[in-house]
Order: sequence, then C-alpha cells, then structure tokens
Amino acid sequence: MTDELQLIFNGERLTARRGQSIAGALLASGRRSWRTTAAGRLPRGLFCGIGVCFDCLVTVNGVRDIRACQRPATEGDVVETQDETLPLRRTEKSR
Repeated sequence: MTDELQLIFNGERLTARRGQSIAGALLASGRRSWRTTAAGRLPRGLFCGIGVCFDCLVTVNGVRDIRACQRPATEGDVVETQDETLPLRRTEKSR
C-alpha cells in the first residue's frame, strides 16, 4: 500500500500523504489561502489549525463548510475553494 493519495483541488490534481489533513496537503502544495471572506474578499487559509477559527473552510465532494484542518485527505476527494459571497445552504439541522 502506497503512502500517497490523489485529490483534486479546483480542478488540479494534487498528491497528499495518507493521514494528512486537507489543509496539510494544500500547504504542502504551496497554497497559503483557499477561501475569501464575504467582507472585503480577503484571502484565508490555515490559521489556528485545530478547528476553532473557521478560516480554512472548503467545499469537499460538494459539501460546504468543511474545516480543511480537521478533515483527513481521502483518495479522490474533490476540494474546491469556498466563496463566502454565496448563500449558505440550509441543512436539516438548520431548519
């Protein structure tokens, strides 16, 4: 079994290591930001690294608001930059 896996970030194939978080994989590929704020369109990426701050939010396999620092990278994940200007999707829990 290989120690590497493949994921897609904004249409580009990236290599990650098994057990690595999505944030770790993005940082290892040279990316420092992968979200923009609604107010000011400011870049955000990894800040606290422990799931407290929400700066590292991404969309993974079509699901918004995933903390990249908390989510292990999985073979074939499709990760996308999250645009905070789009309205949040309502879930059953938020209704």
